[in-house]
Amino acid sequence: MIYGSIEAGGTKFVCAIGNDELEILERVSFPTTTPDETMKAVVDFFNQHKEGLESIGVGSFGPIDLQRESPTYGYITSTPKIAWQNFDFVGTLKKHFAIPVAWTTDVNAACYGEYVSGHGKGLSSVVYYTVGTGIGGGALQNGTFVEGFSHPEMGHMLVRRYPEDSFSGNCPFHQDCLEGMAAGPAIEKRTGTKGQDLSEDNLAWEIEADYLAQCAYNTTLMLSPDIIIFGGGVMKQAQLKKKVQEKFSELINGYVVTPEITEYIVTPKLADNAGTIGCLALAKQVKVNS
Repeated sequence: MIYGSIEAGGTKFVCAIGNDELEILERVSFPTTTPDETMKAVVDFFNQHKEGLESIGVGSFGPIDLQRESPTYGYITSTPKIAWQNFDFVGTLKKHFAIPVAWTTDVNAACYGEYVSGHGKGLSSVVYYTVGTGIGGGALQNGTFVEGFSHPEMGHMLVRRYPEDSFSGNCPFHQDCLEGMAAGPAIEKRTGTKGQDLSEDNLAWEIEADYLAQCAYNTTLMLSPDIIIFGGGVMKQAQLKKKVQEKFSELINGYVVTPEITEYIVTPKLADNAGTIGCLALAKQVKVNS
């Protein structure tokens, strides 16, 4: 049996095929342009494997509609990417492939990947944040995504301003929320330099760690997870994880006893494969349940 994975990102799509063991057998990526162009590339890739394809798991940029009873279930909804607003993603796939489709957010998919094969394996409560062009969060409790009327938008939680930070914020909706203060574009606008080009001792990393530690603090007190995983391009700064751990410990100030800090606030075990493996696992699950 083979399963399909689609990581639908705002910048690029990553499509893959995997087996029952969630091994990635083939993977391609291409830029996110218009729905017509991008979905044609998706369909062309999976058509090569159509004969053995059991199901497809999709982790998409959003916001997306996850409510199965909704007339717009499977749609990308109010995204800033105008060409993709109100796009029927699942319906488009179903026109070409008469197989089950699992549908969730891109960060939920990465969270699920770490839950089944990464640092979250064997744990009951897992939270995953991706810190990159934006900030998104996903949470699992006993294998089920935490969601209500929609998926969480934890990347837009409010944070207290770092004392020496005069940057006004970069979120078009909330200005100085977590994403507005700590996503990759915020680092670049604050400093005038891309994060990867800043020195390790630049004050920007103290500021960044402070906001991410506040994120971990809020998450800890709201959800009491077994683990908090920070992924995404910004977290590839080697010094950042330790700074976040240290600042988190200062903030929590012994109020609750968390798991050992080096095992509680971590970066992804699966690195850049978390989303793909998560989508494959969701595809496998939706096939079993169909």
